[in-house]
Amino acid sequence: MKTSILNLIAGLDKAGRVAIRYSIVIVFLWIGGLKFFTYEADGIVPFVANSPLMSFFYNHPDQYKKHMNPEGALIAANHQWHEQNNTYGFAKGLGIFLIAVGVFVGLHKIFPMQSMIASILVFIMTLGTLSFLITTPESWVPHLGDQQWGFPYLSGRGRLVIKDLVILGGALLNMSESARLYLSRRQSNQ
Repeated sequence: MKTSILNLIAGLDKAGRVAIRYSIVIVFLWIGGLKFFTYEADGIVPFVANSPLMSFFYNHPDQYKKHMNPEGALIAANHQWHEQNNTYGFAKGLGIFLIAVGVFVGLHKIFPMQSMIASILVFIMTLGTLSFLITTPESWVPHLGDQQWGFPYLSGRGRLVIKDLVILGGALLNMSESARLYLSRRQSNQ
């Protein structure tokens, strides 16, 4: 490779940090917004119901398997159960939280301290999400006759969760960058 191309690639770290920050913003705003829709709220039920840190948000977490809606299906009796279970109330609260965090991560240049705190929350939340790999049986391929089941065979839900490892690393970069900007501004104001 030519040295000029290598120099160009070597200088992409700043663009990479910006891409990571605003990728997290987009993910949190989008997923936060989706929490207001039934299918998304229904989709997170196995994670929340099986989590020792979150199951208390539901009224009947131990009964969720009887009331699961396939993605895109609206079964009236299941929907009624989810209303009584607080599935939709919890999802809306989570959506508001995700949107707020996403906004503050994005406002890094204007509010670096708040952005740092939001990035810390992203980091903590991502640890919680990754814990679903341990607490949620639906994260692994079930034993239905094939030889590939259980650990390390991630189901669709498990593959969705494992991707949060990237967000975890991005949150570390974002919190560091925001703290650095805050300290720099504080020092220049003294």
